[in-house]
Amino acid sequence: MAAKTYRVKEVAELSGVSVRTLHHYDAIGLLTPGRSKAGYRRYSEADLLRLQQILVHRELGLPLEQIKAILSDPQLDARGVLLEQRARLQARAEHTEAMLRAVDTALRALEGEEIMSAKNLFEGFDPSQYEAEAEQRWGDTDAYRDSQQRTRSYSETDWARIKAESHALMERIAEAMRAGVQPSDEAAMELAEEHRLQIDRYYYPCSHAMHRNLGQMYTADARFEANLDRYGEGVAAFLSAAIEANGDRAGAASEA
Repeated sequence: MAAKTYRVKEVAELSGVSVRTLHHYDAIGLLTPGRSKAGYRRYSEADLLRLQQILVHRELGLPLEQIKAILSDPQLDARGVLLEQRARLQARAEHTEAMLRAVDTALRALEGEEIMSAKNLFEGFDPSQYEAEAEQRWGDTDAYRDSQQRTRSYSETDWARIKAESHALMERIAEAMRAGVQPSDEAAMELAEEHRLQIDRYYYPCSHAMHRNLGQMYTADARFEANLDRYGEGVAAFLSAAIEANGDRAGAASEA
């Protein structure tokens, strides 16, 4: 009995990928199905599995050329790749679930309903572990005093919104890194600038020079590095380098 095959239209209906995109994947050698005697594309079950792998990699932010290189590796450990993808998707799902819970709590507060639990709102988020060290390092600075004044005025709803915004930005930074964006690329520098402005908006005035100091600490201090690398291995170093590049860009612009 011949193995079942699928026409391109059937694959499009099963996967949600357009026929045009499937044709493109074939043209670039990413997903090349067999052909019938009449020359029509015929996709095997192995082709469907490869398409699923392509879609997962795309969801994780990888560009097509990198996906092609991964899936074309003759020593590819298919099970290992699936396990790694599952772990990364699970981590993303947990972050998303936490963010959704925070947003739901904020919505309940805005609608005048009772907040279920402040502890649940900030589960896994414990800035107090750094407060004593922060005061020792910067307690006698205007930035520290400004930060203390601002943050004391924030409500639980404010904190939920700020945390969600920060998480969303870090996800975008991680996705850019995984997509092969270089720290000196315009896209990376724009993300670094958005990161600087987020600090400036919610905590204290953050000049490019101060932002550089923070960026250096992200890789020099293992705790900061581990916290940022929760979004993906190498995110701390990527963000630190993008902050440096953004600082250089700002300096060049001021001298022009």
